[in-house]
Amino acid sequence: MKIMIVEDEALLALELELEVEAAGHEVVGIAASRKAAFDIIDEGEPDFAFVDVHLSDGPTGIDIGRRLADKDVPFVFVTGNIKRIPEDFVGAIGAIEKPYTMNGLQNALSYISEAVAGGDSVNPPPGLILSNS
Repeated sequence: MKIMIVEDEALLALELELEVEAAGHEVVGIAASRKAAFDIIDEGEPDFAFVDVHLSDGPTGIDIGRRLADKDVPFVFVTGNIKRIPEDFVGAIGAIEKPYTMNGLQNALSYISEAVAGGDSVNPPPGLILSNS
């Protein structure tokens, strides 16, 4: 799966990239701002995205989520403040709250990979908050 990472904290982005690659996926880009994310969405054609809500240019992760939803790219928010996510999750599968553990992230990535591939996994892992839609 080609995965995009939207995260403005360099260390967190690197850790997430390493976990994604260790799980056998390809990172098609890392963005720290809305413009960089839009460029990756348009050029990298990701299959999935992890999106932080608050980036270097403000709380623009919501706008990025809307763009991903418009392009039918599944995504989850990764944020320290779940309350910033609109009730409809703007089309996200769900959210992972920071701080997260690497084990929790790996479990969420496995669940998400299966869900994106059309699998019928019924039990989301702890730490992955699913949207109501």
